[in-house]
Amino acid sequence: MKRIVLIAMIALVTTLNGCRQSELEELYPDPGKTSKATVENFFTGVLQAPINYVMMHYWRLFVVESPTLGHYTQVLGWVNSEKQYIPDASALNDRWKNFYTGPMVQYRELQKLYEESSEVDKADKRIFMLAATIFFYDQTEQIVDMWGDIPWSEAGKLKTNLGDLNKSLPKYDKGEEIYTAMLDDLKNIADELADISVPAFYQNLFKAQDFLNDGDLTLWKKYCNSLRLRMLMRVSGVPSFQSRVQSEVAAILGNPSKYPVVDNNNENIMVDAKAPNLTTYDNPDPGWRITDGFETWGMYNLAPKAIIDHMVTNGDPRLPAMFDPNVNGDYVGVDPLENSADQNTKISNGLMARYDTATFSRNNFYPGWVITAAEVSFLKAEAYLKYSLGDAKAAYETGVKQSIELYYKINSTGTFRAPLASPDPADIDAYLQQPGVSWDANTDKLNLIGTQKWLNTGISQMPQTWAELRRLNKPLLQFMVDSGSDQPNPPVRFVLPDTEKKLNSENYKAVQSTDNLKTKVFWDID
Repeated sequence: MKRIVLIAMIALVTTLNGCRQSELEELYPDPGKTSKATVENFFTGVLQAPINYVMMHYWRLFVVESPTLGHYTQVLGWVNSEKQYIPDASALNDRWKNFYTGPMVQYRELQKLYEESSEVDKADKRIFMLAATIFFYDQTEQIVDMWGDIPWSEAGKLKTNLGDLNKSLPKYDKGEEIYTAMLDDLKNIADELADISVPAFYQNLFKAQDFLNDGDLTLWKKYCNSLRLRMLMRVSGVPSFQSRVQSEVAAILGNPSKYPVVDNNNENIMVDAKAPNLTTYDNPDPGWRITDGFETWGMYNLAPKAIIDHMVTNGDPRLPAMFDPNVNGDYVGVDPLENSADQNTKISNGLMARYDTATFSRNNFYPGWVITAAEVSFLKAEAYLKYSLGDAKAAYETGVKQSIELYYKINSTGTFRAPLASPDPADIDAYLQQPGVSWDANTDKLNLIGTQKWLNTGISQMPQTWAELRRLNKPLLQFMVDSGSDQPNPPVRFVLPDTEKKLNSENYKAVQSTDNLKTKVFWDID
């Protein structure tokens, strides 16, 4: 029996994600398939391993996120059905497996190889370790935010432990402990990056291996501090974190020369669709095509009523760049409170708006979002509002403008039809004065910030959209109650895969009581 479990564990740890990545691997080789394991190759392996959940591809959209997070956040329109708030186990299992067989294994192997290097090599290649840690922590944050307590500090070490199963079955770390460890490390990394000097040879090597920021050290500094800001604000409502949050946020925002953040759309942390197998429309692998993710069955590109109503009511300049109108030329979203028969009739008659084909579903070059300037500006606005650290209104309005600019910039990369002209600045200024948008006209400033966060990350970063909606409860969305189900409302976290209960049963007992769809993760306190 132990032999069977060991084989399963080895397979779990060593299997790479199933989607074909031949072209990407040609440019950035998978370290597990190269003749020589190197720090630089494993660094690229860390970036490459979760690429299916960075880029907007079929599996991520159609199978995993759209049927779950797309519903829970109302960034997609959908037809009501029985048990609609219970996520499909295969969708959750794939996301979980991707993390543990992908970035987790690659990162642990990188750690091992780096620690075994000479002191000279460690110094020369330090940037690879720092950058990989930033990206790995970004991925870890998403898993914690979706599942809560997870195996982490002891996970991914079967090979390191020379196949010893007993040593390699990892304990579950509490979400707050993982956040604390990551925030500690990211603070130290930010301080180190502020003064780092990379030898020219290794700087060129870093640039050759880095398909996220192209070896730009300034962007890695901005990524690090922007991630810190996101994570700090994520835990800002937790009493045990509040003193730390206020202190570190003030330090980041008060010292931009030492702790720079992403400030404009030219600095967005994104994976560009620049390798043949990163393209999203004419990709040779159907599992990667953004079109199939949105348009298969004609269901996962439906516009949601809440977003459409907010955009139409307030004259949002993003509307034509984000959605195609219905057959009558109108923008109408699927009402989540309508019965399914009425919803289906309207959909069949072409009365529902859909996500824009040029910007989204047939855009060969839709990038993989990691952190955007607009997200950072909205984080600043929230921090300024809560801690009186700066001009919250200016940061909020800057974020709105950056989001508008970003969607038109992405629209301009598409070739399906001629790109739209960017909106006139006067139209953007007018939008900022609308009742549902104006800073001065609204007393609930946090609702304004939360709503614009929701509109910005939307379908492009559904895990972030879901996390911020749970944390802020803003905007407040209405859902049809599924009274015939054990889960009548959208879940507040995911449940763990069955493989955890079977293969890691002893450690699983520590989290069994909270492994359900109704127990909030540690930072979700409202």
